[in-house]
Amino acid sequence: MSNKKTIRDVDVRGKRVFVRVDFNVPLDDGRITDDRRIREALPTIVELRRQGARVILASHLGRPDGKVVSGLRLDPVAGRLSELLGAPVRKLPDCVGPEVARAVAEMRDGDVVLLENLRFHPEEEANDEQFARALASVADVYVNDAFGTAHRAHASTVGITRFLPAVAGLLMEKELVYLSRILEDPRRPFVAILGGKKVSDKIGVIRNLLTRADMLLIGGAMSYTFLRAKGLNVGASLCEEDKLDLARSLMDDAAGRRIAFRLPDDVVVADRFAEDAAHRVVAVGAIPQGWMGMDIGPQTATAYADVIARAGTVMWNGPMGVFEFPAFADGTRAVAEAMAGSKAVTIVGGGDSAAAVQQMGLADRMTHISTGGGASLEFLEGKELPGVAALLDR
Repeated sequence: MSNKKTIRDVDVRGKRVFVRVDFNVPLDDGRITDDRRIREALPTIVELRRQGARVILASHLGRPDGKVVSGLRLDPVAGRLSELLGAPVRKLPDCVGPEVARAVAEMRDGDVVLLENLRFHPEEEANDEQFARALASVADVYVNDAFGTAHRAHASTVGITRFLPAVAGLLMEKELVYLSRILEDPRRPFVAILGGKKVSDKIGVIRNLLTRADMLLIGGAMSYTFLRAKGLNVGASLCEEDKLDLARSLMDDAAGRRIAFRLPDDVVVADRFAEDAAHRVVAVGAIPQGWMGMDIGPQTATAYADVIARAGTVMWNGPMGVFEFPAFADGTRAVAEAMAGSKAVTIVGGGDSAAAVQQMGLADRMTHISTGGGASLEFLEGKELPGVAALLDR
C-alpha cells in the first residue's frame, strides 16, 4: 500500500506544522460553488489541532501565473474553512515575508492560519530553492495533504521537503491506499471504465491497466477513435486520426492478453454540438454523415451496468458523454448509478467523473472519489508522483 510516514508518525505538540492542502475550489464571483476539497482536508487539520499543533495552511487557487490576481485571493476559502472547523482561521496577506513570520510567531497551540495563494509568486511553480526555503522558515514539520498537486514538482510540494521533515496528511494517505490497492491487489473481477475526450490523454493508463484489469469499458469521445480504428464510419464525431494505429495496437494488446475491451454498440448522435441539438440513438456503424456522437446509447449503458453489477472492483475515469447537456447525460448517469448500487469497491478518478458523481448526488455511495484528476491518472499509469516521492518512508 503506502509506505510513507504520516502525521501519526510524528510528534507535533507545540510545533509549527506547514500543511500543503489543495483548496483549488471553483469560485463564481467570489462564492465557492463546491467546497469538497476543503471538506476533504478537515480530518488532517482537526487531528493536528487535537494534537496541539500550530497549523499553517498553504494552497494555490486557479492560474494567476505568478501575479497577484485579487479574484484569486483565498479569503472566501478561509471564511468557509472557519465555518466548517467551528474555529477562527486567520488569512494572511502573503505566503512568505516578515508579516507571515510575525503572524506565525504569535500563534498558540491549535491555532490555524491560511497563507495567501502560493501561485501569486512565479517561484512556486518554478520550484525555486530560495522560495522553498522561505516557506519552510516558519515551520518545524511539513505535511503534504494535496494529492491533487502531487504530480507537480513545485516549491510547496517538493522544494520545501529539503528543509523540513516531510510526512503525508490523512487525505494523501487515503488516496495512496485506495489507488495502490486497485493496482496491486484489486478484488476481482477488476473492471476499468475509461471515458473523456482523447485517447492520447489515457494511453499510459490504458497500457498499465491492460496488465492489471480483467475488462475495459470505453465510452466518451475517445471511443470514436477506437471505432474508427476498427473501420467504422464515425461521422463528425471527435476522432484523433493520428492515433488510429495506436488504438489498433491497444486493442490487439488486450486481445493478446485475453482482456475484454468493450466499445459502445449504440450511441446518441446529434446534428451539432449544442444543448438543444436534434439527436437520436443509432448503432455505432450507422452514424449519419455530419452527425456526431454525444453519449453512449441505452443498449450500451445497460450492458456496462450489468458488467459493473458483477465486478469486484470498478475504477472509473472520464464521462461517457457530454454530461453537462441533460440530453447527453444518460450514459454517464447509468455508470454512476450502477457503481452506486454495486457491492464492488468503487473508485472514481478526479476531474469530470468526480464532478458528474457529485452533480448527480451519488458521491457518498462511492468507496472513494479521488481529489486529483491529473494526479490520479499519472498514478494509474504507474508513474511516481514527485510530491509523494519527496515524503519520508516508514
